[in-house]
Amino acid sequence: MAQLTQIAPTGSSGFDAHHPPPRELIADCVHCGFCLPACPTHVLSGQEMDSPRGRIYMMKQVSEGNAQQNETFQLHIDNCLGCMACMTACPSGVDYSKLLEDTRAQIERNVPRSLTDKLFRRLLVAVFPYPRRLRLLAAPMFLYQRSGLQRLLRSVGLIKLLPERLQSLEALTPPLRSMLNRQPGTPVKLKNARTRVGMLAGCVQQVFFNHVNQATLRVLAAEGCDVVIPASNACCGALMVHSGMDDDAMRMVRHLIASFELAYVETVVINSAGCGSTMKQYGYLLRDDPQWADRAARFSAKCRDISEVLSSLEPHSARHPLPMRIAYHDACHLRHAQGVFAEPRAVLNSIPGLEILEIPEPDMCCGSAGVYNLLRPQTARELGDRKVSSLLAMQVGAIVSANPGCLLQLMNGLRRRGLGEMPTFHMVELLDASIRNLSPEELLKERGLSATSKEAGA
Repeated sequence: MAQLTQIAPTGSSGFDAHHPPPRELIADCVHCGFCLPACPTHVLSGQEMDSPRGRIYMMKQVSEGNAQQNETFQLHIDNCLGCMACMTACPSGVDYSKLLEDTRAQIERNVPRSLTDKLFRRLLVAVFPYPRRLRLLAAPMFLYQRSGLQRLLRSVGLIKLLPERLQSLEALTPPLRSMLNRQPGTPVKLKNARTRVGMLAGCVQQVFFNHVNQATLRVLAAEGCDVVIPASNACCGALMVHSGMDDDAMRMVRHLIASFELAYVETVVINSAGCGSTMKQYGYLLRDDPQWADRAARFSAKCRDISEVLSSLEPHSARHPLPMRIAYHDACHLRHAQGVFAEPRAVLNSIPGLEILEIPEPDMCCGSAGVYNLLRPQTARELGDRKVSSLLAMQVGAIVSANPGCLLQLMNGLRRRGLGEMPTFHMVELLDASIRNLSPEELLKERGLSATSKEAGA
């Protein structure tokens, strides 16, 4: 097993002075090992350095000046999905998310990457956080899919000539059935509203998953919420935060805070788990910025996942039966990073006729993890295949989650098995269908989907 390069103790840290992983958080880890069976990379590799305990040990060595940041350190930190299942398993309450994000920023500043790795990462952050750029990319992808060229290239195996990361990018691009809807949604103004909320439109979300935003708007309006969508609201900075790109991330964070401050809302509603976990940490991310620290903390205190908002409101609108048998998949950044577990289940259980099954190994990441499935495609595929195997044994008609990235990852795993496209939905889409009294068939038709050989109905 590769080892950290040891250097003589100097009493000084191997991290630079800007936000090193806090020693007091490192010291919270008692190395008990409860995190080991919860960590996907440790389960797959069995390597101590690919476990949370091992990574924290490496952080400790660098922090105390006994080792240096190098390519080995970079490799094992890069291998981490950031799923935070270790935080759910940890009896000592170690805040691994803060340790990981501070360490990744240190690595980006201090450990050089290969040219191809650096360029690919810069490509992702130059395109994904910007809706206009995403739409420019989506237009040729739409033609590529609808012309039959994608089907042809996949069938003859030419896709396999691409570099592995580009193969993963091609495979994970969602089916683009229409590029006509370019707006994040229409704000909702109600008389005698119960509350005034702002909604995050997002970047990838508003371009590729605008149907989820539309369903979120309809449900919030049906439940008596006055909904505001700030005009300049787009990326929350999560991609850059999780990639250690501090400067880019903080620019996005400040911009989003300012846009919602002008909206004067009581709650900021988020329907993407990865975005929500980062937005709830803004206060920590800007903790030593005298102009923004308090503003960021106030903003984070307003952030709620859509399931938290809906489960806290007494239902206003009637729920009609939606007879479907579905598998619910916990998004890691909702279950582990945010600690939101009961709320999405409460929302789904409020829908009459809906049969909800739990996927085996619910704590295990599906391998999506933001852009991890693009940066570490082999590990991501192993985890995706593991989750898909569990799904296939359940005989369900649809997969439901609270994070679009998870759904894309699972769809890709099903396609690799030659099983076509199993219907996938965000949790809020099912509640929206129930409120609007749609049948399962009408819901599938509205989304341009078809049931698999196993019926979508119960």
